[in-house]
Amino acid sequence: MMTITLSQAFLYSIALAILWLTPGPVWVAILARSISGGFRSSVPLIFGVALGDLLWPLVALLGLSYLISLYADILIIFRYLASIILIIMGLLLIINSKKIFSENSHLTKPGHWAGFIAGFSAVLANPKASLFYMTLLPNFFDFNTINFLDILFICCLSAFVPMVGNLILAGTLGKIKKYLLSSSAILKMNIFSGIALIIVGLCITIL
Repeated sequence: MMTITLSQAFLYSIALAILWLTPGPVWVAILARSISGGFRSSVPLIFGVALGDLLWPLVALLGLSYLISLYADILIIFRYLASIILIIMGLLLIINSKKIFSENSHLTKPGHWAGFIAGFSAVLANPKASLFYMTLLPNFFDFNTINFLDILFICCLSAFVPMVGNLILAGTLGKIKKYLLSSSAILKMNIFSGIALIIVGLCITIL
């Protein structure tokens, strides 16, 4: 039986949505793939990203559970570390808010398998994802009580929320491509995402 409450799941979903909104390697991969080959070309990439999003929390949960067994107060350290990292990431995102997405040739390589591998590689190489799962997960769930079903639920939710966002992004890219690739849109999106990261970082220390 799961120990995770609806409120915990909801708050974690909100955090995942904010994580998805912040531009990074996955956004670059989806934009490049969708622009070069359309929506169908981006679907295998999105599933590759989902697999990575499924594995990251599993690695984090198992690793953190082991660390907690060695040192129970490590969660306090992770809370402040997560806050500092998110605030720094938010500030850097705002400082570099004018940076435009750049395409990478391996992201646009034709073929379903190539797209899947590109998506999986993009999320594994995403420092934002690794920092999120390693530092923020303990702030949403009680690692002393979670069981196998909880872990399965967390992993599935971690993959599902960004995947929905990625599918919507790829599906609507034809209509909003010019907007997404414009310098003003990049500027607004990066500033909004940076502010959101800073707010989340501050809330972790206060709540």
